[in-house]
Amino acid sequence: MKDHLEFEKPILEIEAQIAQLQDLAKNDPRRHDEIRKLERKAVQLKQEIYSRLSPWERTQIARHPSRPSTLDLISSCMGDFIELHGDRLFGDDPSIIGGLGKLDGKSIIVIGQQKGKTVKERIQRNFGMPHPEGYRKALRLFRMAEKFKKPVVTLIDTPGAYPGVGAEERGQSEAIARNLMVMSLLKVPILSVIIGEGGSGGALALGVGDRTLMFQNAIYSVASPEACAAILWNNSGKAQEAAEALKLTATDLLNFGVVDEIIEEPLGGAHRDPQRAADVLHKSLFRHLTELTEIPVDDLLRRRYERLKKVGTFEEPLQ
Repeated sequence: MKDHLEFEKPILEIEAQIAQLQDLAKNDPRRHDEIRKLERKAVQLKQEIYSRLSPWERTQIARHPSRPSTLDLISSCMGDFIELHGDRLFGDDPSIIGGLGKLDGKSIIVIGQQKGKTVKERIQRNFGMPHPEGYRKALRLFRMAEKFKKPVVTLIDTPGAYPGVGAEERGQSEAIARNLMVMSLLKVPILSVIIGEGGSGGALALGVGDRTLMFQNAIYSVASPEACAAILWNNSGKAQEAAEALKLTATDLLNFGVVDEIIEEPLGGAHRDPQRAADVLHKSLFRHLTELTEIPVDDLLRRRYERLKKVGTFEEPLQ
């Protein structure tokens, strides 16, 4: 993907004009008035474009290669991070990062998917699509958190669990299902954050908890728009139409009660100002974890159960 997305072209054109005028202004101070006018126009255009993004455009932002990753946010929000490896059964899955860290001096367990930045790293991390051993590594860390009474933060960014033959042979669906069961009963606070893509069971295996936060331009869905279009219409080219139907944006999911809070991003997306996005996330993490750690364990589990029961709606046919 390019640094600028297709719908951002009008902004790019104005920014190019500003850059040209700034060069000319070195020898012609009269150009400064033109620059100021164009800068105001650029700000206005950005506000107009980013205030009416379609679900498909938000999907593109959620997938932007420069978007802050799990490791980026851990580095910015947490200190003394020590990564732990392996599931003690098969091996280590680099698509899931997990370990011990500190949030404002308080010890936590943090786990999340990592897509990678460069082509080489993306291949190494399987584009953020975990194998069963990745979910079993997360499971080991969940149990460690319970043993040592540490709250858990999960950072979700995956197109979905890896659907390869080897992953299925090693029990992909069982690994996901076991995580769902264990997380639902874990006797420590769990705070989940959707930072980019939240795809299908691959995301849900890290997403069962007491509260779910979601970045403004992240997406969370039962399937990717491309997969949904291929299933419904046998045409992945209808991904834009599928994105509309899936109701995968943060606003949609807040209205459905699936997420509890939307984390505001800098204008244009978190990739435009990663540090500012990390600062806003840090404040939200601290506030929610402070509240959750004060709740007695029995009440915490009861509230988690009640919260999960409320997710989703259904209709009963008239008799």
